[in-house]
Amino acid sequence: MKVVSKKIRKSARGQDCALRIPGVCNFNPETTVLAHVGKNRGMSIKCHDTMAVYACSSCHDAIDGRSNVLDAGTKARYILDALEETQAKLLEQGLINVA
Repeated sequence: MKVVSKKIRKSARGQDCALRIPGVCNFNPETTVLAHVGKNRGMSIKCHDTMAVYACSSCHDAIDGRSNVLDAGTKARYILDALEETQAKLLEQGLINVA
């Protein structure tokens, strides 16, 4: 079963960017979206909404490869930190839970 949630996607609106990549991040919450980071993603293919981070438009471009500013290891580190932060916020908001 694929996790798709309009509430989780909408929760990104107005949030701070969780990636905050130095020299890339625009720090503008008005551009923040839910950026999918799982391995099962690509052009028009999205992973579960629980495998996503709050990302400003600039950081989203960087992790999606639309700008070549990060090597794979650095990108993975930023994604992991942002995933932990985003999931904590989703738990606090009651948008994901652990049974």
